[in-house]
Amino acid sequence: MTAIKQHAQAPHRMDPVAVMERRARRRKAYERPGMLTYALLIAYFAGSAFPLWWSFVIASRQSSDTNLVPPAMLPGENFLGNAAKVFETVPFWQALLNSVIISGAITVSVVFFSTLAGYSFAKLRFRGRSGLLVAVIATMAIPTQLGIIPLFMLMADWGWIGTLQAVIVPGLVTAFGVFFMRQYLVDVIPDELIEAARVDGASMWGTFWHVAVPSARPAMAVLGLFTFMAAWTDFLWPLLVLGPSNPNVQTALATLSASGGQTPDHSMVLAGAVLSVIPLLILFLVAGKQLVAGIMQGAVKG
Repeated sequence: MTAIKQHAQAPHRMDPVAVMERRARRRKAYERPGMLTYALLIAYFAGSAFPLWWSFVIASRQSSDTNLVPPAMLPGENFLGNAAKVFETVPFWQALLNSVIISGAITVSVVFFSTLAGYSFAKLRFRGRSGLLVAVIATMAIPTQLGIIPLFMLMADWGWIGTLQAVIVPGLVTAFGVFFMRQYLVDVIPDELIEAARVDGASMWGTFWHVAVPSARPAMAVLGLFTFMAAWTDFLWPLLVLGPSNPNVQTALATLSASGGQTPDHSMVLAGAVLSVIPLLILFLVAGKQLVAGIMQGAVKG
């Protein structure tokens, strides 16, 4: 009787499996987004998409509709007419082609050279490595505007004013890309993996191509996407070195804004702006899933 009484008074011990299941349910309940999360996401999406939507609304109406009170929120039926005026006013097809060439060349070059330099700074041991890395990072503190005048004089001496290489060559490598790839590769590639590749007889280039590049693909995708966007939307430098006869998209939009004199045709200008955004939207739709998949794959492997 005493043993039975002591057993009854002993603290109740739960089954370990039941404890784990309860903890899993609590964790799922905690991780499940609530109404506030969805409300914030919807508000953020609406605030981000509204400028593009309103631009399309005005681009599909008459220019005088910009003064309506309350403002127009639904598109009209004049978008194709305004788009046709864009192509009649400026060489917009040529501007799109030039922007694709400029952005594509800069993106490929920045991703390749940044990955190569980032791998060197992250995994190779050579004299002066730390000093060179500090020098590269220090260039990020120098405003771009300070180098415009000497760079323009250099382009003029080379006879490149009005040509695409005047925009492409200065952007072939960026300090941010080198620093970004170095910070990514310094942790994602184990030193033992590089040593194993060298023991197997891989050359320096072979180690980079077969070990570093596959590991760096998620970061390369992110860097490539942001580099393409930055090159596509760059305005100041192309405005200085490209003429109206050989524009990119941004300089063509500036020409549209100035074509109307004191009263520019806002519908035509915004139609050109909408047309210039379409390639970026297509890029996001095509590469968005691959970009997220690459990042998740890199995270799982890491």
